[in-house]
Amino acid sequence: MFLRTESFGQFLRLYPVISFIIAIQLVLFLIMHMPFFPHNWVLESMAGVNILIMEGEIWRLFTPIIVHVGFSHLLFNSFSLVLFGPALERALGKFMFILVYIACGLGANLATLMIHPPYYTHIGASGAIFGLFGVYLAAILIKKDSMPLQGKQVILPIAAISVVMTFFQSGVNITGHIFGLISGFIIGIVLLRYRRIDFH
Repeated sequence: MFLRTESFGQFLRLYPVISFIIAIQLVLFLIMHMPFFPHNWVLESMAGVNILIMEGEIWRLFTPIIVHVGFSHLLFNSFSLVLFGPALERALGKFMFILVYIACGLGANLATLMIHPPYYTHIGASGAIFGLFGVYLAAILIKKDSMPLQGKQVILPIAAISVVMTFFQSGVNITGHIFGLISGFIIGIVLLRYRRIDFH
């Protein structure tokens, strides 16, 4: 379920939404590190800055989801998306997957806005990715037969370890991670009331 055996071309064809998200993240990362682009243009216009959101720059609730400064940050989030996104994109469908992904990121960023001080700044897809974990957890707990045992044995410990590690890493938006997870769990519960989510 989480083991990727597709070729690069097959992955692009089977999971276009995930491929598109990763491509956007990579393009923005490259732009940020090209010397001939205006210094910090991406960060200045797309980072989540609480006080600017409160002043009306609402797009900053969404754009941080695709912005990463460090290569390791970009690599880890992209790798997580490649591992854990495909099963959900296949189960939910392309349109619903992108809605869920954005909604999880939005939930994480709204919580960050409400809990952190005005000048707090945040970027990264981690809140949205934790939201995917939340959807998986909802499916496992509510529709126990929706996922094969092998999938449960992978996702449960990884989700638990990810949550624990959140509290032991410096520079991490703990609020975004936790509320991304909660947002995904709530969204998963709502989805399961109206549609079947099957990971077999």
